Amino acid sequence: MKPITRRCCLGMLLATPLLAACSHETPPTAKAALEPDRNTACSLDGMSLSDYPGPKGQLQYAQGAPDFFCDTIELFAVYLKPEQQRLVAAVYVQDMSKADWEHPVGHWMDAHNAFYVVGSRLKGSMGPTFASYGSEAAARAVAAREGGKVYRFSDITPAMAELDGGVLKDKSM
Repeated sequence: MKPITRRCCLGMLLATPLLAACSHETPPTAKAALEPDRNTACSLDGMSLSDYPGPKGQLQYAQGAPDFFCDTIELFAVYLKPEQQRLVAAVYVQDMSKADWEHPVGHWMDAHNAFYVVGSRLKGSMGPTFASYGSEAAARAVAAREGGKVYRFSDITPAMAELDGGVLKDKSM
């Protein structure tokens, strides 16, 4: 048996971090979704989340308290702004295929994995909303019934998340 040399020990020490980096386990960095209570107000406009229909959203930051939104369109309006400076750890929306539209509670999911129906007849707290669903099939069924088009998180642009309550898109006004 050969003795372990200093060079061999040094090589093993240097290789250890590289092997650890190859692990398929990811350290938990995302914060879990929180359930807002009856007194939770929207971070953007101060409206009570529990008083309005439709999907809600939340931004969990690397540090500090989360921001809650009474409408998914508000969540996107804030998240997609170039001046968003806080490090976002997680983005959550409600899966409306499981939550009651009029009084949604729970059923939080990673917003990046949701399918969104944009331009439907469904209304949230701010008027037209981005209805969030956990499956493409559920989103497509709603779009067929209520109108609108299905988008993924990465397809939604700042221009789509205008906080005008739909007034700029309403041709009857």
